[in-house]
Amino acid sequence: MTSDGGHPERSEGPLRPQERSLAALGMTAVRYPSLFEINAKAWLWRLSQEAGKPVTLATVDDAVLDDLARRGFDWIWLLSVWQMGAASRAVSRSNPAWQDEFRAALPDMTQDDICGSGFAISAYEVDEALGGKAALAAFRARLATRGLRLMLDFVPNHTALDHPWTRTHPDFYVQGSDYRVETDQGPRMLAYGRDPNFPGWPDTLQLNYAEPALQAAQLAELQTIAGQCDGVRCDMAMLVLPDVFRRTWGLASSPFWPKAIAAVRDAHRGFTFMAEAYWDLEWELQQQGFSYCYDKRLYDRLRHADAGGIRAHLGAGLDYQDRLARFLENHDEPRAAAVLPWPRHQAAAVATYFAPGLRFFHQGQLDGAQIRVPVHLRRAPIEARNADIAAFYDRLLPALISGAWSLISPRSAWDGNPTWQDFICYAWHTEADGRYVVVINYSDHQGQCRLRLPFDGLAGRQFRLVDVMGSEVYWRDGGELVDPGLYIDLGAWRFNVFRLDAA
Repeated sequence: MTSDGGHPERSEGPLRPQERSLAALGMTAVRYPSLFEINAKAWLWRLSQEAGKPVTLATVDDAVLDDLARRGFDWIWLLSVWQMGAASRAVSRSNPAWQDEFRAALPDMTQDDICGSGFAISAYEVDEALGGKAALAAFRARLATRGLRLMLDFVPNHTALDHPWTRTHPDFYVQGSDYRVETDQGPRMLAYGRDPNFPGWPDTLQLNYAEPALQAAQLAELQTIAGQCDGVRCDMAMLVLPDVFRRTWGLASSPFWPKAIAAVRDAHRGFTFMAEAYWDLEWELQQQGFSYCYDKRLYDRLRHADAGGIRAHLGAGLDYQDRLARFLENHDEPRAAAVLPWPRHQAAAVATYFAPGLRFFHQGQLDGAQIRVPVHLRRAPIEARNADIAAFYDRLLPALISGAWSLISPRSAWDGNPTWQDFICYAWHTEADGRYVVVINYSDHQGQCRLRLPFDGLAGRQFRLVDVMGSEVYWRDGGELVDPGLYIDLGAWRFNVFRLDAA
């Protein structure tokens, strides 16, 4: 049962996450860490062009890593480090619909630019073009000296067309009529990997979770990966849930995630699992052990400018929200700068990244890139840096807050004024006793509201409100901040992040 289609009812469910240690959940001591997603191949290609020589993971310049640490990130997710199959690459290079998508992103594309999808994996071995296993280990060690942790991909649902298992263990796959493989036992027809709502992905083959031996083999793969990083992002994690797998393939399977996550954490204490998750299955995956799950619901409501829906979504308990990954874009979604006009982009970013949970940023987002790069390509187009967007994120990243968070319910500024409904408002109380108020007018028109601030000890004192994301400074009486509440008047898509300084 859910409260608005996706939020778990607070009266139901198994052991609550706050009753478990951060380490047991694979969560860092930083309550609300920040993650930066990097397409490894496209990144190293660009660094190589800038350096005028090949750059591998082992030879990335120290200044590049220093900059990632300086910006305040806690995690680097390297996308597409694993070996891709030649057969799957051939599909990427010949599929007409995909070719159109690739050329739209990279008009001067050549066949060499198509390396194949990072989710059509033939082996969990580091691609030699990136420097191989030793280079990844060196890269991870250099991140660690800067307080950065490394996340890599795990693709549970499918493999490349030419994964060794297709020959040695064809029973690991769902039998079908999509693709013929030659096995040690003779030819077989296997099914393409897919989710239940779309046709199959023709560069992949579907793994069969009804086979216990397949589950054991996948756990072994996970253990191998876990020895090379600090966390994994699990592609389409909900597809291997028994109910979803049965609905897709008509096959009964036992749960994979609880035993796999527990086994990996037994061997690698504090290991982090992040799920790409949709269809309101985030809570279920959290209960099965995932540290974080994608928050597509918040993203969709921000895209549709649904302030009331955003407040409802953020009204769920922190046992749920703390374990959501909040994003404005990623490699699957369109670029924020392309779909969110300025200044609405700013308002959406403040609403996203000042909410609780994992703060998830994407390569190119901080510079205002507008072209989404397909994961089949080894290079990205060169785009001009958007100075306004870059300056905004330069202010936002150091302003992010960690501590105790709560949602503030806006109230009408006066009778008959409905614009209070357009506001999204948060309170933060940091461990250093800092008090902050985040307020966003998430609409295309001027709006007003009152906010009763949920801080103790305000009455009888004067406070200076300093906007840490802007230049506004106001003096207010503490009693007024409680009743009738802080008065807010903001233009379309405007926001404030106020720090309360006592006189």
